[in-house]
Amino acid sequence: MKIYFTRGINNEVANNKQFAKEIVESVKRYCRHDFGDLCDDDKKMNEDAIKYGGRILAVYNLSQGKVYIITDDTKAKEWVTTVLFASEY
Repeated sequence: MKIYFTRGINNEVANNKQFAKEIVESVKRYCRHDFGDLCDDDKKMNEDAIKYGGRILAVYNLSQGKVYIITDDTKAKEWVTTVLFASEY
């Protein structure tokens, strides 16, 4: 899996050690299929996407605001995942 940060996330991580730790922990949670602050239906959709293909979304409420982690296509040879502020979506 390749993980990319948007400019907003990257800048905040570079300037805020606590937020950087929160992002690392959020990515670890994501890799464990802990998708954060989603309803049960959305979590089920993520599990289905892992099994059958599709998009995965996670939402984490962190100290600097709401952060999304999105994997675009689980059927792709290599998964591409982006970490972004909700305001950057």
